[in-house]
Amino acid sequence: MAEWNFLTNHGRALLCIAHDPEIRLRDIAATLGITERSAYSHVNALTEAGYVSKERDGRRNRYEIRHDLPLPDALIGTQAVGDVLRMLTGQELKLRSKPEPAGKSGRRRA
Repeated sequence: MAEWNFLTNHGRALLCIAHDPEIRLRDIAATLGITERSAYSHVNALTEAGYVSKERDGRRNRYEIRHDLPLPDALIGTQAVGDVLRMLTGQELKLRSKPEPAGKSGRRRA
């Protein structure tokens, strides 16, 4: 019988980043059992789609997940990435704050 995974490698790479925002691509590759080139491809796809941002920190990258974005899956509906990651990791993850819409400061005008 063929071996299969519950999550895609994109989802599994996202979980790796959720557990360690400073994880190296070689560590993602080792965890997923794929090549570094494939790990780079998956992380790059997540970055291009806007789910992950990366910032250079010396010789390493630091990743940040956009927890407020909806998952690109019609069966899940409008479930946000952060909601699913919290469910899968069993931990409260640091959420990126949502930008406040212009003119909605929450203050009432007199």
